Amino acid sequence: MHTEPHTGDVKHHKPKHLAEKFEGMVGVIMVAAIVLLAVGFIYGIVTTGSADPKWMQ
Repeated sequence: MHTEPHTGDVKHHKPKHLAEKFEGMVGVIMVAAIVLLAVGFIYGIVTTGSADPKWMQ
């Protein structure tokens, strides 16, 4: 097989801005926040015995 030689035309990626880097992590941060809230809610139910806040009882 014959392949064409590389001519050295390499396209470099421009550096990402801070907002573009953060944009890719938004989904992960949202999932982590939901998991942390769920764990805290379950911990609160287990330790107090009810889902109602103390000021509502």
